[in-house]
Amino acid sequence: MLQHFKNILLRDLQALHLEVSSFREESTLWDKLPGTTNSAGHLALHLVGNLNHFIGAGLGKTGYIRNRENEFTIAPISKTELLKDLDECITTIEISFAQISDGDLQKDFPLPWREGLFYNTHFMLVQLTAHLNYHLGQVNYLRRYFNA
Repeated sequence: MLQHFKNILLRDLQALHLEVSSFREESTLWDKLPGTTNSAGHLALHLVGNLNHFIGAGLGKTGYIRNRENEFTIAPISKTELLKDLDECITTIEISFAQISDGDLQKDFPLPWREGLFYNTHFMLVQLTAHLNYHLGQVNYLRRYFNA
């Protein structure tokens, strides 16, 4: 079961990497559509921060310290740097999953979720894969809009 979560997370991070690299104009990575609050670049940074926090620090014990607000407010970085961050996140996922087993799925996740509540690792991995996929769809939409 654990291998399935890892495969889905890696698949979707690789898809996010492709989406980001497919923006023709680097500046449009940071553009927002009217009525929206996030750019594709900030969504990608948010996903990297989320996964480095929950998977990296939580399961992989990487020591990553998250600055969630910064994920949405940092000044634009280069596409190259953003792709490097995604590559490093992919490596973090691979290393972190190597440290846990299927038996850990029913154990409490080491970090709290919203409101400081703790859930089991299975629940958290479902939540994290759904969250990644949700924002991946938004990035895909923005890429298609700005590349049209």
